[in-house]
Amino acid sequence: MRDLEIYIRDLEPLAASEWLANHLDRLELDDGEVAAAAVKGVGRYLDAAVRVSLYPGAFGKRFTCLVLEGDSLPWNSDLECARSAWRAMDVEVRCSPGDWKEGEPVEDEKWWRLDSRGEQLVVWN
Repeated sequence: MRDLEIYIRDLEPLAASEWLANHLDRLELDDGEVAAAAVKGVGRYLDAAVRVSLYPGAFGKRFTCLVLEGDSLPWNSDLECARSAWRAMDVEVRCSPGDWKEGEPVEDEKWWRLDSRGEQLVVWN
């Protein structure tokens, strides 16, 4: 199973489901209220299940962590996923710079930041 993880700043209600509905089939995600502790849903991609999780309040409360998990996903990397989210929602999106795995240190604590200024590797603060 693969996973993609991005962080969306100031996520508006329904914005994630509207974006994901263009990439997943049969999406079931009730993100009308994004202030909950977690919002979970499921969709399908290439006839395989995709779990969708939203975790509001990440990194100082302004970001929502979005995690997609499945054997087949619409994007090959966190950065591709972040680019798609940024184009669709026009809000700042961040993701890790590479194939980071739980428990490993983050390289120099650098993250991709995608916003109106472009794509930049930045220290998260």
